[in-house]
Amino acid sequence: MQTAQHLRMTADDFLAWEETQAEKHEFVAGEVFAMVGARQDHVVVSGNIFAGLKQRLRGTPCRAYIADLKLRVESADAFFYPDVMVSCHPGDLKNPQYISNPTLIVEVLSDSTAAYDRGGKFVAYRSLESLQEYVIVDIDARRVECFRRTTDNDWLLHDYHGDVVCEFQSLGVSLALADIFEDIEPV
Repeated sequence: MQTAQHLRMTADDFLAWEETQAEKHEFVAGEVFAMVGARQDHVVVSGNIFAGLKQRLRGTPCRAYIADLKLRVESADAFFYPDVMVSCHPGDLKNPQYISNPTLIVEVLSDSTAAYDRGGKFVAYRSLESLQEYVIVDIDARRVECFRRTTDNDWLLHDYHGDVVCEFQSLGVSLALADIFEDIEPV
């Protein structure tokens, strides 16, 4: 991420400002960061996960969202755009600009954001009491890393690769890795 024009503002100022912008920006502790476009494989994998989750969550109180809706992490004074997220919290239906109570967040890695997705962003996400699973998708390795919150508030890694099914226990659904990586050419 690159800082956009070195702007500093409050969270409320950011929400009002970003509505007037043509591009998406993330916001962390008063700083605004421009979002760059994603490569085609990134978009396809994000779409595959969103479509699979949306289909499996029909008839439940949970709703899947794709990259254009903001996530507010108030404890980090931040707004992010996860690639995919799911909220089962009724309060999230009332805010048209962002959600605050995700159950599951998915980030599809790119070369420019991988370290941040695994580091600082995961630190911020862990502060969300509602979050039960954080999923990192590595397209090049054809791997899905699912971090699950334990009852002791620790995070346990479940590593999926090969011809397996990825379990999203917080939602009671699963997706085959073949479906997650559908239409992606082998490396």
